[in-house]
This record gives sequence, structure tokens and C-alpha cells, in this order.
Amino acid sequence: MADLRSMDVGFEGGPVLAVRATEESYTNLVKALGDDAADRWQSITTDDSEILVDLSKVVYVRRESGEQKVGF
Repeated sequence: MADLRSMDVGFEGGPVLAVRATEESYTNLVKALGDDAADRWQSITTDDSEILVDLSKVVYVRRESGEQKVGF
């Protein structure tokens, strides 16, 4: 599978979906969130599944920077 990074998708009401997703899934999700004409549902490809997300309920998307840190 392609390079995966941790990503959190926050929803209305507080639940958070924490996944390891591809760069393409992240890019497509962010693009769809900014597109008024986008379909309501967006697919996210993770390390072990495909998830459909209701864009109208997404409050935020957080993705790890990719920088490796060592320490406490």
C-alpha cells in the first residue's frame, strides 16, 4: 500500500475518526470539503478498509506532519 499517515476527521457532536490514510485520500477529502458542488459522501482509503464520510458533518481534519520526533 502507498505511504500512510495518521489523520483525524472530527464530526459534529464530537466523535473523531482516527485513521491511517493515503496522501491521495487526504487531498481528495480536503478538496471535496472546499467544493460546494461536491457529492455529500467522500471515500477515504485507509490501511485496512475504505470509509465513506458524510462531508456535511465534518468539522475538522487533522493530519500528522510526517516529521519523526525522538524524545519524551
